[in-house]
Amino acid sequence: MKKLIFGILTFCVFSSFAQKKQLDELTFDDCQNSAFFQKVKNNTNVLRYTAADGSLLEIGDTLVIGVPSGSITATTAVGAGNTVGVAKARSRTKSSFTTIIMGRPAGFGSIMNAMAGEAPENAGANMQGEIVVISEMKVSHKGSRKKPLALTILLGEPNGRAFGINKYMSVVDYEKSVLGGEIRSLNAPMTRDEAISKLKESKELLDLGLMEQSEYDKIKQELTPVIMEQ
Repeated sequence: MKKLIFGILTFCVFSSFAQKKQLDELTFDDCQNSAFFQKVKNNTNVLRYTAADGSLLEIGDTLVIGVPSGSITATTAVGAGNTVGVAKARSRTKSSFTTIIMGRPAGFGSIMNAMAGEAPENAGANMQGEIVVISEMKVSHKGSRKKPLALTILLGEPNGRAFGINKYMSVVDYEKSVLGGEIRSLNAPMTRDEAISKLKESKELLDLGLMEQSEYDKIKQELTPVIMEQ
């Protein structure tokens, strides 16, 4: 009887979770945990996400577009005067983002591009340094339901304006984007390299007489754990 009751309760909990299309809390570890992610449906909304680097993301938080890590090469045929049947190919390569696209992941523009056999438009280098706001967060499997989850973030303009003809941009895989330096959170903890750089800068200011010894000692005390633990 106890086994039957336990089985019914387990089924009810699982069914409730499986039908739920919103997660109040989600962590990077959850996304890699097969016991967890296999119960999550694609396009499940996320309200609060803790990233691999420890930064906390919530709807309305501010992010900064980083440096594009990819490039796009466009080739066009250029005519050769009055010579018939002769043309030259001219190629032009420009930097672009590999994890950030213009518009929604499944927006009207993306659907039209797909119907035309074109891939979604990647954000160009002109978006570097843009301040953006998290409008929506969703997770989907990286393939089948047995694959880990990837966090997709819909980015809006802080003042409600558009990015050119697009109302939104989208980060198709947040963790991959962070690793590639294409986006960063203002809530991200300081890295070891950043801590070393700040400590060196403080030491230079101390040597120049532009910083008090007590102030330098305080900074050193704060940064030492960051430098030593990584």
